[in-house]
Amino acid sequence: MNIKIVNDAKLAMGLAVVIDVFRAFTVEPYLINNGAKKLIPVSDVQIAYNYKNKDNNYILIGERNGIILPRFDYGNSPSQIEKVDFSNKTVIHTTSCGTQGIVKSVNAKEIITGSLVNAQAIVKYIMQNKIDHVSLLTLCRQEEHPFDEDVLCAKYIKGLLENVPLNNIEEEIEKLKITSGSKFFDKLKQKDFPERDFYLCTEINKFNFVLKVKKDEEGNLYMEKVNT
Repeated sequence: MNIKIVNDAKLAMGLAVVIDVFRAFTVEPYLINNGAKKLIPVSDVQIAYNYKNKDNNYILIGERNGIILPRFDYGNSPSQIEKVDFSNKTVIHTTSCGTQGIVKSVNAKEIITGSLVNAQAIVKYIMQNKIDHVSLLTLCRQEEHPFDEDVLCAKYIKGLLENVPLNNIEEEIEKLKITSGSKFFDKLKQKDFPERDFYLCTEINKFNFVLKVKKDEEGNLYMEKVNT
């Protein structure tokens, strides 16, 4: 099995696992687990508004720079939606990094999303489908380094696939509190980055399914739940 960690979406080949721990691809498993009928990732805010204008029952979830967008129902926060019932709802999701990574992975044969909450399910999906080429895509903003939490998740998944698991994953998660996760412990940022989000995003292997990117008849992307 060829497993590479890449930080450029255009370099993602074979199966692309687009990783966004804080917080896009932690939020999406919660949405699906809470009954969302359809989950549509979009890169552009205006596309999200267009969906809402077409059907006011659609739920808009997302952020830019971590802050909920105007007229959106929820921000990109798992603690905001962890107990919300989304049964029979269509959810439109747009974020600064995660959903962008999906759209930009143009050279991948197949795309699934990745986070710590379903890391073991991702490994099972890869093994069950005997996938030979895996690209673990760690995201970053332009001209910046990949986020610490996403690199950790990629290393955790890679280690499980290669049967050399990380023995200090809990210690590494603890370190995130003073690095990329420090914003969740800043008292002045609790409105946009609630502390509970940190713990929900780092709850390892909570869900036993992956989310696979599919296209409908019109070419629009949506997420499909695949149990492992």
